[in-house]
Amino acid sequence: MPTPRSLAAVACMAALTTGVAACGDQGPKAHELRGAVTGVAPGDPRPLGRADTAFGFGLLSAWCGTDPNANIVLSPSSIASSLGMVQQGARGRTAVAMARTLHLPSGDLLPGLRARTNEMRSLGNKKVTARFADQIWADSGVPTDKGYLDKLATGYDAGLKTLDIAADPDGARKTINAQIKKDTGGKIPELLPPGQLRSDTGWVLTDAVHLKAEWQTRFGHASPGRFTASGGRSVQVQLMNAKSRFGYARSAGWQAVDLPYAGGRLRMTALLPDAASQGCPSLTGATFDRLTGALSTGTDVDVTMPKVDLSSRRELTPLLTKLGMGIAFSDSADLRGISPKAGKIAFVQHAATLDIDEKGTEGAAATGTGITALAAPAPSYKITVVFDRPYLVVVRDGKSGEPLFMARVADPARQ
Repeated sequence: MPTPRSLAAVACMAALTTGVAACGDQGPKAHELRGAVTGVAPGDPRPLGRADTAFGFGLLSAWCGTDPNANIVLSPSSIASSLGMVQQGARGRTAVAMARTLHLPSGDLLPGLRARTNEMRSLGNKKVTARFADQIWADSGVPTDKGYLDKLATGYDAGLKTLDIAADPDGARKTINAQIKKDTGGKIPELLPPGQLRSDTGWVLTDAVHLKAEWQTRFGHASPGRFTASGGRSVQVQLMNAKSRFGYARSAGWQAVDLPYAGGRLRMTALLPDAASQGCPSLTGATFDRLTGALSTGTDVDVTMPKVDLSSRRELTPLLTKLGMGIAFSDSADLRGISPKAGKIAFVQHAATLDIDEKGTEGAAATGTGITALAAPAPSYKITVVFDRPYLVVVRDGKSGEPLFMARVADPARQ
């Protein structure tokens, strides 16, 4: 029996300043406190899955606009969780701007968030292991609103750990990095670089995911082939092939192939634009919904795609500002639902890797936001899809629609 592949490791961090100057590698030990889980009505995670998908495509498009020839990998789920935990403490125009940028549905979010958290934690099976962890880190010298802790315990299963950030920001950074490294299976060893935390950092909110999975239908051994990279350059890559009854759809200038992992619930939807498509992808959450809603079942599909090893690291504040969340990074930010001393978001740091090969997918991602204080193959195949030009992939939970990873493969040969 082959060892399961590591599908994804994700960590997302949000740090908040106090709004005023606060008076070994593993870092100091943290002390933990948990809010109370409150009773909420049964919720539906699917609206949040659609919201996170729409947010992810918007962020991917904005990121691509800064470097159209770059490979990009990110975790919409992780970034949305980190920022979503902050949004639970936002008020007024700040709350509205964050909700709009994150495409959040209206009304009380806690039932849906709790259902989303429960669904994500139920992803595992014998060949798919899943670990999710949300955490609040706070400076021991600043208060955190109890009602806010209750919300995060209810919606995100998140507790609070205290550190002496004001007196030893680098020690706190090492402690948080060590936990992120553990929660992502070692794939993100240092999310926060030296100097990222300051003495006025009051809170850091983290989200981590680690998945291991095998394909339901394995690809055959890769062989050399050509890929037309973004910009028109032809490069040699390792192409792998699989033939099975995959989900397939074609609409709005895109072809979609649904490639399930073992058990069938977790899947990678690979999206190939029309050959005439140029520049950054214009795919939206609504178009993606139509494509996935139209996926045929049991279609004979012959799929050829490159092996890829992607990695991205970026501070996301400029992109999130462009998407409409600028007030949360300004002195006008209102995060008093977290604490009377909560200031503004200082940074949103994200790192991700994604390795797709014949056995499965291996990936890791981490985001930090700082705030100032398949079936057996059929004998013949009617559809052939060759991913030999820039394309997108979305690794998602087929039940809730939650997008754990999203990537644009512009040049598989590019490191």
